[in-house]
Amino acid sequence: MKTLEKKIFINGKVKTLSGLHIGGHNTHLDIGGVDSFVIRNPKNDQPYIPGSSLKGKMRSLLEQSYGVFGDIKIGDLRYGPIDDPKHPITQVFGSVKGRNSDGKKNIPAKIIVRDGAILSHDYNADLHYTEVKTEIIVDRITAAASPRQMERVPADVEFDLQIVLNVWNSTEAFPEVKEEEMIQIVFNGLRLLEGDYLGGKGSRGSGQIKIGIKEIFERNREYYLQRTTDNPESAVHLNHLIPEDLKL
Repeated sequence: MKTLEKKIFINGKVKTLSGLHIGGHNTHLDIGGVDSFVIRNPKNDQPYIPGSSLKGKMRSLLEQSYGVFGDIKIGDLRYGPIDDPKHPITQVFGSVKGRNSDGKKNIPAKIIVRDGAILSHDYNADLHYTEVKTEIIVDRITAAASPRQMERVPADVEFDLQIVLNVWNSTEAFPEVKEEEMIQIVFNGLRLLEGDYLGGKGSRGSGQIKIGIKEIFERNREYYLQRTTDNPESAVHLNHLIPEDLKL
């Protein structure tokens, strides 16, 4: 039977190098106002980075680097994420293929990416924590300009980064991607993300980020099942080095 061996925690920061736009709901529209808003925490009105945005973009870039794509049709998209259960990306990020005539099943993800709360900012009195970028669409025939306004989190803002990896025991009956390979996949995904962009409007300058990892540590199952009040950190280990290019 498969057993959860440990959890690996990767903590750090995401810093915006250019304006960041991850779209949210437009709760109201004013004539001449902002056309596209950023996603915000409804409790405190602060922008945040959804874990789904980080995880999805990392997976997409990793699949592009491997040259692998799935045959899942999602909406108008013809190709979705890879669903080969033997591929390390599928083993880390999971698959929602579902059971079918070939006997394939959903594969639970081993990676958890938390929502990233804002850590630092320059307060803006007009739009809390954000800026407005005006872009112009030019008519190719008449040269008439049509402006549009987009809300962005400005450069030099930091967000929390928390990634958790679940490590299961591996047997011949239940082969698992190795712990070291799983961590390396995460590192590679973060590097690819730095070289690309996060959120929308990336081809027009938005979404450039810098990622810094502060710490990596792990807690084995004894930490959760046999934890004592005398020494609660006895099952906490620091076995993984942070690459220099990703070190905070």
